[in-house]
Amino acid sequence: MSNLSPSEIEKLKNDLKQKGYKLTPQRRAIVDIIIKNEGNHLTTEEIYDLVKVECPEIGLATVYRTVQLLEEMRVICKLDLSDGCNRYELVRQDENHQHHHLICNSCGRVIEVQGDLLETLEHDIETKYDFEIKNHSVKFFGICNECKSSS
Repeated sequence: MSNLSPSEIEKLKNDLKQKGYKLTPQRRAIVDIIIKNEGNHLTTEEIYDLVKVECPEIGLATVYRTVQLLEEMRVICKLDLSDGCNRYELVRQDENHQHHHLICNSCGRVIEVQGDLLETLEHDIETKYDFEIKNHSVKFFGICNECKSSS
């Protein structure tokens, strides 16, 4: 579990301020929930359920607006894990691209693949097609170790 450093909080405050927003307690609570659940790929509704424990007065519409705002500001990014839900994860400043995901067809578990596996392929595509790649998304579907063991 990672926490935002004081400088990252200050940057977030400044970014919000430039867009005419403030880092309200509700927005801060939503960001904290996303950070505490890093790697869980939460939906907006799941974020709402968790943040409601800390802020019982918060409304679902506030969570939706804040998630949309955080996505616009590139604090979080939307993931399509082919399950019909929009899920979100933190944008890591040290990553050039989104990382890859392994998705279990049996239990739905999502495992993050560390490291960019496609650097050489990306370079070859850029060279061959004279195409500047800005990002990519790769999902592998299969059966996780736990599901294989229980069958």
